[in-house]
Amino acid sequence: MSDKAASRTVTGRALAVLDTFDATHRRQSLAAIARRAGLPLTTAHRLVHELETQDALVRGSDGDYEIGSKIWRLGILASVHADLREVALPYMEDVYQLANDAVQIAVLDGMRALIVERIAGSRTLEVLSKPGSRLPLHATGVGKVLLAFGGDELKTAALASLERFTDQTITDPVVLRGQLSEIARHGIAQTREELVEGAVSIAVPLRGKGGRVIAALGVVAPSDHRDLAKLVPVMQVTGAALSRVLARITSSE
Repeated sequence: MSDKAASRTVTGRALAVLDTFDATHRRQSLAAIARRAGLPLTTAHRLVHELETQDALVRGSDGDYEIGSKIWRLGILASVHADLREVALPYMEDVYQLANDAVQIAVLDGMRALIVERIAGSRTLEVLSKPGSRLPLHATGVGKVLLAFGGDELKTAALASLERFTDQTITDPVVLRGQLSEIARHGIAQTREELVEGAVSIAVPLRGKGGRVIAALGVVAPSDHRDLAKLVPVMQVTGAALSRVLARITSSE
């Protein structure tokens, strides 16, 4: 351990562990965390375990770690997330009144789509996407939007680990990459029973300053006798209108 690392408080070391995660290090092994934080492996293991028990980190099935839901719960207090939720809610309510299905907003959070707000009624399909849920990018409408408009490093990392959830989940990187190109070209993503059997979804990008995609707006519905394609124009118009407001907000920050 370096002298600098040795002099840090427990809080400082825990923050150093969290600081090892960034846009190019969204998922890391324990050894990588220790190395990048400048900590002995045993110290890193202890801190990572504590952060995991507090939901600040989450361990995947492959043993690697990524940022957990507690960071989101703190982060949602930040103005950017608070503004996003406040501004988006009226638009979400309009879509909900038309479709009576779950309407949600998601942002990119490491290698997951983080649901920051959701509107759902008593007849809405019960799915995993409640606020604070972190959903796979490759198997959800909002996730595919965020992935399609994400950087090359994000795409490479996501395509290297395509977990299967149902028989309809796309696990072929070539097929998914082609689909992402279409989503980026047309600005609309659709899924059919790729995360949960019996559920379909549609999503559009939400843009901020400079046209950068900062979130995704999606609808999740039961797959029986539902044609979400009819909602495409509604979602595109809503996404464009909401994006204009978000662009003004993010430009003033």
